Amino acid sequence: MTGRPLELTRAQILSYRRTVGALDERLPLNATSIRRAAWAGLQDSMPRAALLSLHARVKGIGPSAWEHPSLAQIWGPRWSAYVVAARDAAVFTRGRMPDNEKDRLRFEDLAERLDRLLRRDRIRFGDVAPALSLPHHNYIRYATVTGRLRIRWEGARQPLLWTVPSPTLAYGRARLELARRYLHVFGVGTAATFGTWAGLRPASAESAFDGLAGSLTPARTPIGDAWVLSSDEAAIRAAPKRSASARLLPSGDTYFLLQGRERELLVPAAKQRSRLWTSRVWPGAVLIGDEVVGTWRRGGVLVAIEPWRALTRTERDAVEQEALSLPLPDGPARLRWER
Repeated sequence: MTGRPLELTRAQILSYRRTVGALDERLPLNATSIRRAAWAGLQDSMPRAALLSLHARVKGIGPSAWEHPSLAQIWGPRWSAYVVAARDAAVFTRGRMPDNEKDRLRFEDLAERLDRLLRRDRIRFGDVAPALSLPHHNYIRYATVTGRLRIRWEGARQPLLWTVPSPTLAYGRARLELARRYLHVFGVGTAATFGTWAGLRPASAESAFDGLAGSLTPARTPIGDAWVLSSDEAAIRAAPKRSASARLLPSGDTYFLLQGRERELLVPAAKQRSRLWTSRVWPGAVLIGDEVVGTWRRGGVLVAIEPWRALTRTERDAVEQEALSLPLPDGPARLRWER
């Protein structure tokens, strides 16, 4: 951890996040672009949210793109459903293995028992606990952190589960890479914010940042001291780029997957924060440039948009175009403005 602290403004941080997150200009449709779009994973807790996050970042995304052969579905950070690049699945799973050896052995044994039960077959989520005499249905999720568990969840039905061979990526190296990805995509962070995002205990998150000691630069932000990857310093300290691009980000999208004071940086007004980060299921975020300017929800093909301020004609047209381009499985969207 070297160097004098960078003095970073809100505009610099948000501009960096938008650019790194491919939210200013969509990427061409190929496996490389899809992997970049999923660099910090794509949360899929709301059915097909990952698909809409891909659409916000990559050209030509259709309703079945979440099944692209380069992708895998797992239980990722905070045990939520995630879509990640298949080649990176070990980062998002093994990177969350607890440090406690007793837990590690217990979870490895759980994965091995499931593997012996299935013998390369698949099983419904609800059938696992009785078959393995587990204390509760969700207990099988702990096998995720071995890197051997995969899921297929379509929302309406129970997930299907199966096992894969144990990855070769060591647990410690996986956690360091997970921390790097967190910092690269969010721009700034601390061990505490990383731990909250990943669902790690404080000591484990601190250990990851200690492991990155030689590649971090301190920073001062409007919400407090933080760290940036030294390799990202030039990009984040650059003058903010102006953009008028509009995106409809789904519930749980990485751009606003924030907790605590991090939310204040993105949405300064408390009243608007309460509309975006609700106590129940979060709505989607209407993004214009770097700023969240409203929320949106979907029911079937109906897309309801609630702006927080008056939009210009150009902004309104951009939002409407974005809504009509959503890759909905039931057909083209029908747009409704809430006000």
